[in-house]
Amino acid sequence: MKEQKKSPGSQVVTVVSVILCLILLPVLIVNCTLLIKGWTNSGEIPSIGGVFPMIVLSDSMYPEFASGDLIICHVKSPEQVEVGDVISYYDPQSTASAVVTHRVQSITSEGGGLAFQTKGDFNNSADPVAVPGANLLGVYSGTKIKGMGNVAMFMQSTQGLILCVALPVIALVGVDFLRRSRYEKARSKDKEALMAELEELRRMKAERDAQAKKENNLG
Repeated sequence: MKEQKKSPGSQVVTVVSVILCLILLPVLIVNCTLLIKGWTNSGEIPSIGGVFPMIVLSDSMYPEFASGDLIICHVKSPEQVEVGDVISYYDPQSTASAVVTHRVQSITSEGGGLAFQTKGDFNNSADPVAVPGANLLGVYSGTKIKGMGNVAMFMQSTQGLILCVALPVIALVGVDFLRRSRYEKARSKDKEALMAELEELRRMKAERDAQAKKENNLG
């Protein structure tokens, strides 16, 4: 019996399945990790291995990064911060735990701890209130993804969740179903061909046995 080769359609389905898995799995794993950490540590910014993303909401740090960008920050202690670093911190003037990312202009001691005088690169003046070390979240790593912040914000909306999560998952399930269906059809054809081949072998054996019996009777 000849071995059946995979059809081009089956190969395409397999490739699509692998691509969807490679795209979806890391995104789902990272999102789930951040969500779980956000639930279990509601007072902290969720991070993975000391790294966390931030969505830029204003142009105060232009041209370092702009509104709509996604930046990557590293968790650091106040003692590790240096003048010139761009830090993310809870705004000491905000009552809603707003997060700001500005550059450190100077470092001073305040109330027995460190404090940072900050300024947005695009702003004309420094921030009016020094940032206590306890408000520090992390230091900008220098890595940004232009415009990805807008995408991340869209993905947090109902429409974004449907388009970027639900639909790809449905597509992945559909592709897997199609792949399994093609596999089952191919296996069914192979089984039918095998049964037909076995039946042909039985028929040929029966003919040989009959012929041998006939020859013995004649002898």
